[in-house]
Order: sequence, then C-alpha cells, then structure tokens
Amino acid sequence: MPSKQPPRRRVPGPARPRNASASGRPRPEQRRRGTSGAPRGRTPRGRSGRPLRLGSPRPRLRLVSLALTLVMIAFVVRLLQVQAVDAHAYAAKAEENRYLSYTVAAERGEITDRGGIALATSVDAYDITADPKMFTPAESKAPDAPQQAAALLAPILGVDAADLTKRLSKPKSRYAVLARRQTPQVWKQIKDLKAVFAEKAAKDKAAGGPGANVLAGVFQEATTKRVYPNGPLAAGILGYVNAEGKGAGGLESQLDKELAGEDGTIKYAQSGGRRVPTAGTKEVPAVAGSDIELTIDRDIQWAAQKAISDQVEKSKADRGYVIVQNTRTGEVLAMANAPGFDPNDLSQADAASLGNAALQDVYEPGSTSKVMSMAAVLEEGVATPGTHVTVPNRLHRGDRLFKDDIDHATWYLTLNGVLAKSSNIGTILATGQLGRTQAEANKVLYSYLRKFGIGSPTGLGYPGETPGILAKPQDWSTSQQYTIPFGQGLSLNAMQAASIYSTIANGGVRIEPTLVRGTRGADGRFTPAEAPEQTRVVSEKTAKTLATMLESVVGDEEGTGTKAKIPGYRVAGKTGTANRVDPVRGGYHGYTASFAGFAPADDPQITVYCAIQNPTKGSYFGGQICGPIYKQVMEFALKTLQTPPSGSEPARLPVSYQPGE
Repeated sequence: MPSKQPPRRRVPGPARPRNASASGRPRPEQRRRGTSGAPRGRTPRGRSGRPLRLGSPRPRLRLVSLALTLVMIAFVVRLLQVQAVDAHAYAAKAEENRYLSYTVAAERGEITDRGGIALATSVDAYDITADPKMFTPAESKAPDAPQQAAALLAPILGVDAADLTKRLSKPKSRYAVLARRQTPQVWKQIKDLKAVFAEKAAKDKAAGGPGANVLAGVFQEATTKRVYPNGPLAAGILGYVNAEGKGAGGLESQLDKELAGEDGTIKYAQSGGRRVPTAGTKEVPAVAGSDIELTIDRDIQWAAQKAISDQVEKSKADRGYVIVQNTRTGEVLAMANAPGFDPNDLSQADAASLGNAALQDVYEPGSTSKVMSMAAVLEEGVATPGTHVTVPNRLHRGDRLFKDDIDHATWYLTLNGVLAKSSNIGTILATGQLGRTQAEANKVLYSYLRKFGIGSPTGLGYPGETPGILAKPQDWSTSQQYTIPFGQGLSLNAMQAASIYSTIANGGVRIEPTLVRGTRGADGRFTPAEAPEQTRVVSEKTAKTLATMLESVVGDEEGTGTKAKIPGYRVAGKTGTANRVDPVRGGYHGYTASFAGFAPADDPQITVYCAIQNPTKGSYFGGQICGPIYKQVMEFALKTLQTPPSGSEPARLPVSYQPGE
C-alpha cells in the first residue's frame, strides 16, 4: 500500500507590499507613484494630513560662505596692516626687543684759568646699575635677594637701603640705576664683593645647594665725574653740575652746550640677556666737549678770595666781594666771594652762599659812586678840580637836611677836595650846576650814569646777573634828586662798580668785562672769544683829570683812603660807606663798606674793587676795612703781573682853600 505522505507545511513567503503582484513586483500603478505609495506629482502628507516640505541647503551655504568671507577679509586686513601700513612700527618693536642700546656719555670739557691750569675737569667714574629680573627668587635662588643686596650695597654707595630694595624689586624691569658717578674705588669694592659671593655660590652649587648669588645682577657703566681740583676757589664763577652731569650754576650752566659735547650710542643684539657677538654692533661715537679758557688768573683769584674771606670773618659781616680787572682789556682777573662753597660737595654748602654774589647782589654803592658825578661835572665844563666849593655842616634841600659822614665846621674845599674828603654836601652842590634847574641837572646826571653802565647788564651774560636799579630822572623822588649824586637811591652789583673805575683808568672808554678768553674744541683748535664792545663815556682829558683827583683820596693826608697806599706805586682810589638796604627785613639797616681804585695811576693796569656787606664788628667805614683789602690784593696782582713801579711823582692838587682867595 502506498505509504501516506505527511501533509506539506506551508512556509510563509516574504511580505508583499500592498498592491504588489503575486511575484512581489510593484504593480504598474505603484511604479507611477513614489516610494511612499503616493501618486507621482503629488505632495507627500503627514499623519495630520498637512503637506511635508523638504529643507533647502542654500541659505545655510550662503551663511557659511558669508562667515568665511568675513574671516578671510579680517585676515587680509590684518596682514595688510602688519606687512604694509605698520610694518616699520612692528619691525622697530621687534628690533627693540632684540637690540639693546645705551648712551656713551661725551667727556665734558675742562675749564681752565688763563694759564691753562684746570679749575674744573672730569675724571673716570662709574654708574652702578642692576638688572632687577636677576634678583627674583627664580634667578637669584634666594627668596629675599633685593633685601640682601641692598643691605650689602647701601654702606658702599652711601644711599638708603630701603630705596635700593625698592629699585631692585621690579621683576618686569631689566635696568635700574643704583648710584651715579661713583669713583673707581667704589666699583672696586663692589666688584670684590661680587667675586666673594660668586665663589660661595659655586661651592654651594657643587655641594648640591641652590647656589644663591644675590649680587650677580649688579653691573657698572663707565662715565665721568666733575671734579674741582681747587675746591672752593672761584666756585662762584664756575658754578657746578647736577646729578645728571648737566651744568646747573655759573659758567657750567651758561656754557653747558659747549662743555657738554654730544653723547654717542652703542647698539647690539642680545638674546636671553646676553650679547650676541656675531650680530654686529652699531656705534655712534661721542664727541667731547670744548675746553673753556677763562680770563681768571688762579693765583690772583686765590689772593683775592683769601683776603675777602679773612675780612668778612673778622668783621662778622654778611658777605663780601673782590673784583680784579685788567683796565686795558676788560678781562676779569679775579672775582671772589665770601662766604663761598665747595662744588665738590654741595651737600655741605649753605644755600645762601651758592651763586655768584658779586654779580647777583644788588646794593647802593655810596661814595664810590661819586666819581661818576664828578665825571659829569668835569665833562660838562661846569667846574674844574680847583673850583671853590663852600661846604656847610648841613644843607637843606627838598624835604631833607643833608650832612656829611662827620660833623664839621664849614669846609672850604676845592672840587678835588670834595672828592678827597668824600663830602656829600659838596657833591650835591657841584652836580646842581649841571642844569639851570634841578630837573635839567637830573637828566644830565642820569645820562652819564647810564653811559657808565648803571641799570644795564655788564655784558658777561652770567646766569642770574642783576642789571642794577636806576629809575628814570622824572621818577626820582624829592630826596633821590640829591642822594643819587653821592650814591644812595641807585643800586648796582660789584662788577658794575669795578667797571666804572676801569673806564676812568682806560682813558674814558668803557670796555665790557669778559670772563672767557676762548674755547678749544675737540680738534685742539683754539678759538678766541669775540672782542668786547667799547664805548666812549668821557673824554680822555676828563678821565686823566679824574685819575689825578682820585690820587688825592689816597695820597693826601686829608683823603679818606690813606690805608690803600702801596710803596713805589701811585694809587688812585675812592672810599665808600653807604646805608644798606636789608634784603630780608626791608628798610635801611647796617652799612655797605667799599673801596675802588686802580694802579699805577700814571699808567693804569689793574682795577680792584672791594665791598663788604653789614660789618658788625670793628669799623664799618670803607677806607678802614676795605682799603687794606684793596692794598693787599693790588700789591699781589702787581707783583704777579710783574708791573713796574711808577716812574713819576703825582701832581698835588689842592684839597682846600682859604676864604678870600
């Protein structure tokens, strides 16, 4: 029998999509629709029945493109700025970081006397500097390197340790100046100390320690220091330099441009704080300053300064000055002040003594000014040396009653005697003849005072120099009309006072005083100073007559200047004792004592002027305390310059007359 076959299991076939044929292929109508089954050309719809929209990529692409474009533009603009517009600035900044430069100080010129002896010179010195970055804990291997270094350096440099610590505690800085213009001995002390610490650091590092060295960042820069070999001698003329090496007073300031020269520079590449030897060096050499040769004679300056210093101390005076001038050239041979100062150590100087009082002090001259009144009287021809002048004990003029320095019976003097005895009343009477009215006489006298240089700078161009005080004649008060002829009511400086007598000694021609003979440049060539201006003030005849009259002041026993006599030489001079205006309290207080003159009177060579302010011990009369100074300084100057003695006897002009003659 045929066996029974088990029934065949139905195996389900693959699922057929809807509308698919039995073979699994899409029906024709399905092929005409999309894969979703929707008819082709119709918009697909979601479950909500709303049509579905596919996202467009174009807006996104545009946005990305715009952003990339802006970024590229920014890059291009920045590159254009860096490589074209600001190329030089960025290159300079890069070079600044790569290259270091420092100034090479020019050697300051010397100031010498007329014989070439140095009065101010420059010597080698060092600026002590530091690299603050090397004092950080990381560099120095010490947590308190600035404090340790400051404690070690402060005693050597003579500065405050706290200040040094502050300068060394700036890690972002690579340069700090600790002290300027130190001597080679100071740098040697620091260098030796550095060597000791370097050796200790090396041993410590070899033993496994940190090898701390708190002085490794201290360095030096070569420079120069101003030195005045003669100390206080001529300090008032020379002045001084400041901490920066610039002229800050006197000729150092006035002639700073000529003395300073031009600084140079050295520029080199560096890396990591070290010089790169293969990168080359750019150097602009320094040009040394010019040497200045003065008209001053060192020896005469010394004699004048010693004489005035001794007398100021002896008289317990506020101050004093002495001027020595060549009458024929106008050259100033000495200009001394007391008290003075030492420009090598300004820390010890009295502020009131700094400067040049002989040019900067203004004061009423007193009777030494009478020579100008006499010059006007003689030049205008209203009197002669023999003209009789009756001098009463008192003279009423304007709103005042005038007198001489001593009470006396009526004097019967010649015009020469008025000058010899220094009579205020006689001078008022003589100058009153200069015009038909007092106002006219004032104008004439004023014109002569101006010719002699009163109220104008001397021509030296010295810093702080006073031109003096001389009001115009229409502004003279009632009393000034009569006090100005004998030296009260007008003011001048010591150089102006000396120039008056040099003018008389030079035959009536005023030569502007000079302090500088010339300059010697870096090339060694000497250039003389310009010739000073010359002005005729009075005639030669008037000048010679005045010189003879001035001899009576010293040579005649009735004169007030007998203490100024010099054996072998004819001396012309004039004393002065003026009421002094107190510069602090105002008003008249104390006296100004003075003496002025020249020698030899028959062949004038040298003028000497001395003034002492407010002597409080002993005599205050000019003939008594300044006459001996004049003699001492004049004798020394005559011998130093080898001036031969006078070859003739002086003319003896009468000082007085008998009534009825």
